[in-house]
Amino acid sequence: MRGQRNCCNGYPAMALIVLRCVFMFVAIGLTSLLVRSDAMRMGPAWLPWLIFFSILLVAAAVIVIDMFVPNKRIDTISAVYFGTLVGMVLTYALTIALEPLLGQVNQYGDAVRIGLGVVLVYTCISLLLQTKDDFRFIIPYVEFSKDVKGLKPYVLDTSVVIDGRVADLVETEIFDNTLIMPRFVLSELQRIADSSDKLRRSRGRRGLDILNRLRSDKRVDLKIYDRDLAELSGHPVDMKLVLLAKHLGGKIITGDYNLNKVARLHNVPVINLNDVANALKPVYLPGEGFSVRIVKPGEAVGQGVGYLDDGTMIVVEDGRDHIGQTVRITVTSVLQTSAGRMIFGRFEAIVKATTDEDDSA
Repeated sequence: MRGQRNCCNGYPAMALIVLRCVFMFVAIGLTSLLVRSDAMRMGPAWLPWLIFFSILLVAAAVIVIDMFVPNKRIDTISAVYFGTLVGMVLTYALTIALEPLLGQVNQYGDAVRIGLGVVLVYTCISLLLQTKDDFRFIIPYVEFSKDVKGLKPYVLDTSVVIDGRVADLVETEIFDNTLIMPRFVLSELQRIADSSDKLRRSRGRRGLDILNRLRSDKRVDLKIYDRDLAELSGHPVDMKLVLLAKHLGGKIITGDYNLNKVARLHNVPVINLNDVANALKPVYLPGEGFSVRIVKPGEAVGQGVGYLDDGTMIVVEDGRDHIGQTVRITVTSVLQTSAGRMIFGRFEAIVKATTDEDDSA
């Protein structure tokens, strides 16, 4: 399978080599025909050779430019192509409509036509380049779609970037979707990183480090969305995120409980990393047993509290007298909340006693 994948990856490169060789052969052939034409024989002896090497130099320059610009955007190329085509059609239509006026200025008629064509072609190309993300236009092998092509994009908020777990989750290659970092979220992250408060400053810098980590990963499709939409102006950041996700037809990735509620009120899908983490935690059914270290007393009389490695809180009945000890418990019930999962259990036996002296040793 690995050899087959490498073969498939090398196929486009081999096709490009063949294409470039054919291009050079065709250029040489056409140049030879031009040099041997009757028009060239009537000129100076050095003129055919000058034309021959000039055309070959231009052909070689085209190939070199093509080789040094490997990452070409089909949407940009298509915008230029169709902008030129539409501009020329509009120029032809307008010149026919303005023919009576152009006939009165014969000496400037061609200049007006050329100027009109240049202006219309530029306007059409500029319009397509600036609005290619706002509409969907499909022809064979070419697609302009609304803002993001492919699967629904994931819009990141400030809390999930600072949290950092999204980078680990993306690196597992579970997400194939485009990640969208809005410019206003990035600005908020920069303000946090420049805060005078030491804790906020460290959190902001951590978020920027996570973004750089995502951008440097070639497997991650991260896009900075810096367009200013009229419907976003005047709203707080959370509301801007909701409106942007609705505009893009995407989902919000967050760890913010309030943003989760606001987004669901607007029928915007949300991926809450806390819910994802809770879903991946091991499931314990009533009657199952496991060991846990009790670290502090609980709220009720006789209760002790411990934690699993993933942070799940364990409330142990009759565990208050065994703080600092690893005990065996039997699960009695499991409570799932938006803040996480809580497991209630009953003390069965002491597995290992741990004192403060042992910890210091």
